[in-house]
Amino acid sequence: MNGTELLAFSERLFSKRDSSLLPYWQHVFEQFYPERADFTIRRGLGEDFTEHLSTSYPVLARRDLGNSFSALLRPKDKDWFAIRAAREEQEDNEAREWMEWAAGTQRRAMYDRNSGFTRATKEGDHDFAAAGQCVISVNLTPARDAFLYRCWHLRDVAWAEGLNGRVDTVCRKWTPTAAELERSFPGKLHRSVTEAANPTKEPYRDISCMHIVMPSRGRYKQPWRSVYLDVENQHIMEDVGSWTLGYVIPRWQTVSGSQYAYSPAVVAALPDARLIQAVTLTLLDAGEMYAAPPMIAVREALRSDIDLRSRGITWVASEYDERLGEVLRPIQQDKHGYPIGDAIREEARTMIAEAFFLNKLSLPPSDGKEMTAFEVAQRVQEFIRTTLPLFEPLEDDYNGGLCDETFELGFRNGLFGPIDMIPGSLRGAALDFQFISPLSEARDREKGTQFMETSALLAQAAQMDPMAPRMVDTQTMIRDALEGIGTPASWMRDEAEVAALAKADEEARQAQQELAGVDAMATVAGNVGAAANQFRQAAEPMAQPGSPVSGPARVRGRGEEIAA
Repeated sequence: MNGTELLAFSERLFSKRDSSLLPYWQHVFEQFYPERADFTIRRGLGEDFTEHLSTSYPVLARRDLGNSFSALLRPKDKDWFAIRAAREEQEDNEAREWMEWAAGTQRRAMYDRNSGFTRATKEGDHDFAAAGQCVISVNLTPARDAFLYRCWHLRDVAWAEGLNGRVDTVCRKWTPTAAELERSFPGKLHRSVTEAANPTKEPYRDISCMHIVMPSRGRYKQPWRSVYLDVENQHIMEDVGSWTLGYVIPRWQTVSGSQYAYSPAVVAALPDARLIQAVTLTLLDAGEMYAAPPMIAVREALRSDIDLRSRGITWVASEYDERLGEVLRPIQQDKHGYPIGDAIREEARTMIAEAFFLNKLSLPPSDGKEMTAFEVAQRVQEFIRTTLPLFEPLEDDYNGGLCDETFELGFRNGLFGPIDMIPGSLRGAALDFQFISPLSEARDREKGTQFMETSALLAQAAQMDPMAPRMVDTQTMIRDALEGIGTPASWMRDEAEVAALAKADEEARQAQQELAGVDAMATVAGNVGAAANQFRQAAEPMAQPGSPVSGPARVRGRGEEIAA
């Protein structure tokens, strides 16, 4: 495709989306994310984003859910992801140590001050909560000394899926200045843009551009084709191959026939959000009517305007006879409907909180009583069941996409050092990411719970059958439990080293037993020798003339027999 064909291709992608999806996003964001609600309108600086709202509860619900994504799935003070081999048998202790080192290296690079990772993911989290998707680019800085993450407005990005159902084509509208283009693509710009970039001309004039990433289909050896297009002049500024897509587009809930996703939280909460705005406005009007009710006045009896301010005075004609009725009185209000409206509002709040999973982001309550290990396991299982729809797409598409793109980009730019540093068991192996989240922690710590339950059961079974503990491979059980609770690989010895230590311990035990046997024999011999000496010493006075014992030869013979 040349510049004209690429532009026509991207316009087709945008036209299919803009007619129906942008108005829907505009309405949704006005209800839940008003500061981002500029899909079909352009907001000015300092504009009041919430002047159309009566209550901020739907906005707070979206805010709490968006903030919980980073707090639960990407806590900055924890190692929230780990690298693992796709095949478990390829993980020896050396491989696990390298993967832990590589994960730490990648994490430090992602949180570099110049990367913008925290800002991009914070913006993406709230787009994800409101629209069910977000767009984050993963590139290198112009100096190629750090990663660069940026979150782009959904309004400016359109994409298409491949046959495998994954996003493989991305078109992004971009409006840099002429000076920015000159710095980014020196010598590759259209003549009119180069002239505008001159400091004496229009260096800050906005230029409509497009970034298109699509499968290269043999054009390059890399799997992707990256094109930067000057839309105004239909001029290709850069057309190169790329090893990575460069974009992460996590999608929460998709429906067949559409490459765009939805937020199940917003789909469930949108009717209640509209309801709570209407009910709150009605209750505010009712409260104002009750606090400052409308008045009935006798026209010809009043000599001044009605002054309802504190300490205000309203003048009444002196000749008016108040027996004809009060000259000024409030209209009586019926307050019986207010509790009904307030109950409807509270019900709407409850439904919005449930729709945004705000009542499911913690373990079920224990009611303040001590629980057995079985009861704890049941609470964990319930937590997994209720939060799986929330965490599963976030782990796979969101965190997984970010880590995959970062790893691939870093690996090809020397982040992990030369390939010789990779252990032999991992060369050519497929690597995957494992994420530490409340869901995965609950799953992994089940092994620790199972270990405790198994140990207690074996202890009871051993009282009935001493051979019962031999039914379990204790080393495998302990190793799995330690890995389940997150014990670092550097703390653990590999299986070969453990076997060598066990063999050395067995040899030392046997040697000690042999030595103990020799010591026992020497002790027995010493005791026998001492006894012989005692007999000999006792026999000598008995062998003197006049002794009743007949002859020393008999004594010597007995002593020699005992010694022998």
